[in-house]
Amino acid sequence: MPDTVSPMITDAVTQTNVKVVAEAPAIAMGSLFQTMAHSTGILFENNVSAAQQQNTLAQAATNQGVMQIYSMDTMAAAGATEKVAQSGTPDQMQSLLAILEAFRPR
Repeated sequence: MPDTVSPMITDAVTQTNVKVVAEAPAIAMGSLFQTMAHSTGILFENNVSAAQQQNTLAQAATNQGVMQIYSMDTMAAAGATEKVAQSGTPDQMQSLLAILEAFRPR
């Protein structure tokens, strides 16, 4: 029984090992590129989701503000009208009193 291995077999095994070793960097880079592309995709998905949430919050805040403006509008207008209507009354009364005092006999 011979102890030597046929040179054709050793040559085939050597070539297979060289092929695997030569392809390893390319496969590693391909895997790295796929991972980076996937991570970038998730990054964009998260960015879109955050933008949508910000848009929803902005709409809710705007809606809340408009509701407050509309609910306070009647009370604020009534209060402002009352203040404007009464603001000149003391001045007018003082002026009228001064005029009456001017015509009063002494």
